[in-house]
Amino acid sequence: MTQTQLTRAINDKSSFLCIGLDVDLDKIPPHLRQEEDPIFAFNKAIIDATHHLAVAYKPNTAFYECYGPKGWAALEKTIAYLNANYPEVFTIADAKRGDIGNTSTRYAKAFFEEMGFDALTIAPYMGRDSVEPFLAFKDKFVILLALTSNPGAFDFQIDAAGKDLYKEVLTTAQTYTNSERLMFVVGATKTEYLAQVRALVPEAFLLVPGVGAQGGNLKEVCDHALNDQIGLLVNSSRGIIYASQGQDFAQAAALEAMKLQQQMQQILQDRWR
Repeated sequence: MTQTQLTRAINDKSSFLCIGLDVDLDKIPPHLRQEEDPIFAFNKAIIDATHHLAVAYKPNTAFYECYGPKGWAALEKTIAYLNANYPEVFTIADAKRGDIGNTSTRYAKAFFEEMGFDALTIAPYMGRDSVEPFLAFKDKFVILLALTSNPGAFDFQIDAAGKDLYKEVLTTAQTYTNSERLMFVVGATKTEYLAQVRALVPEAFLLVPGVGAQGGNLKEVCDHALNDQIGLLVNSSRGIIYASQGQDFAQAAALEAMKLQQQMQQILQDRWR
């Protein structure tokens, strides 16, 4: 998928909602646990109920890897189902990879070529030669961790020895080959920093997790992070996918997704009125 296609999908749906498919078998509706593949059954129902409201889905691979081969097979089935049935949706593998060059190339092949994801989250700590192999894949995107929501972000990312490392990540990464394929993760609970982030990467897409269950405020995020091309994907996971543990779980998820989508629609209308 190209960035132009992603922006078109956002405009068509009046939504920049990304839904995190972080499946915990202890939290899914009990009746699904009798399915041959309960993880995929859960994902399929959520996707079918919400695809018209979301422009992206983001499975966190840890929630699949922890179940061994069956969990990974469910992830493969999920991305194959999305690509076959909803090709207009942007798909993100939240895997937080990043290693020496030849290893990064193999990770990129796995997620981009074998599985068919559009984007992959990458940890930038090892620098240029660990990131550029991912950027070599045409029409695929690297979503670089810049400023995360967790409390430990203050250990290194913000004011580490008097220097904001996240700013170094944002500025240095733009010098990488094919940097136009970069997006950046910025946590919704760090809204006081969003304006600084946007000033440093005015054209880039930002993936913003933390709205909903983690307490991030959608309007505050948009006030600081929207650009002229929208340039924003806001992720919600638990607040949507675990809205109900009953037979109505998919419908309940759709209602929660619709609440966010309608807020997004209003924000976009107000901005370009």
